[in-house]
Amino acid sequence: MTGISGKVIAITGASSGIGRETALKLAGVGAKLVLGARKREALESLEEEITLMGGEAAFAITDVCVREDLQRLVDVACQRFGQLDVFISNAGIGPISMLDELRVDDWDAMIDVNLRGVIYGIAAALPIFRRQSSGHFVSVISTAGLKIVPGQAIYAGTKNAVRTIHEGLRQEAGPNLRVTGISPGIIRTSFGDAIPSQELRNKVADSMESIAIDPAAVASAIAFAIAQPSEVDIGDIVVRPTAQG
Repeated sequence: MTGISGKVIAITGASSGIGRETALKLAGVGAKLVLGARKREALESLEEEITLMGGEAAFAITDVCVREDLQRLVDVACQRFGQLDVFISNAGIGPISMLDELRVDDWDAMIDVNLRGVIYGIAAALPIFRRQSSGHFVSVISTAGLKIVPGQAIYAGTKNAVRTIHEGLRQEAGPNLRVTGISPGIIRTSFGDAIPSQELRNKVADSMESIAIDPAAVASAIAFAIAQPSEVDIGDIVVRPTAQG
């Protein structure tokens, strides 16, 4: 993918799941990665893996709920590599539950990570993109915002909020900035680990076991969007198992 080689790409939630797979995919086709996540050990391990495969990477400890952390992430990109070409908002959480359970702290956490985390990323990267007269925002959203099911009201709400913000950003972006939303379906990740209800957790685990697809499929979709010529803006991609309803 010649459209990716040499690009400087920052990614949140890079230490596991879709984020880790995406970082490895992009590094494998010549991108320079700036990895953001909360766990230093996992970031160091991923940075080393990318280096051993002949790639270039740096990292910054990043909690997407902290605006300054997102600023630090893009600063590392500019200081280490001299530019920032793509910002991938991938970090997300899903402690889903029925509304009657009133798990308001979990609602707040999903709003902070899934929504504010994306907004803070935009706030950090947008001035750089404007100065460069080029840039690409990619956000990992979810099919949860496309089909609402019981237990996912708040989670889906945060994802649809990102979808709306993305469209507004695209409308304001002008001819030099690209905006892409990636909506994964049931992907083989640790998503279910944070679900408080054992019954709901078991239901998600059953779906994972029966139809979940590898996060590499999402990584490939992200790479496809980034690899397009500058005049081509891939707005939305849905990646889900063929068997997902």
